[in-house]
Amino acid sequence: MARMLTRLSFPLAWLAFAGLVVLLLAWQYRLWLGDGGIVEVRAYQQRLDQLNEQIKTNEERNQALYGEVLDLRQGLTAIEERARRELGMIKQGETFFQIIPPERHDQ
Repeated sequence: MARMLTRLSFPLAWLAFAGLVVLLLAWQYRLWLGDGGIVEVRAYQQRLDQLNEQIKTNEERNQALYGEVLDLRQGLTAIEERARRELGMIKQGETFFQIIPPERHDQ
């Protein structure tokens, strides 16, 4: 009877082992490739990093624009400075001199 029990337990143990391997593989599949798996989490983390960088850039830009708005609210000097810099405007009564560098004759 002991021999019969040993013969029956061997295929049963092998079947149990195979079942555990299949179960482990199924769990690993869900962990790596399933919904909310490691691959998906990494993709979300990369997207989050991109969005955080974009937010940082936008905040810096907003700070610069806010500073510019404050300058414009302070008076005409900021407006005049911007008009001179961006539009090349000249005050009435000023004389504009443009200096053209001499041509170079390389030999």
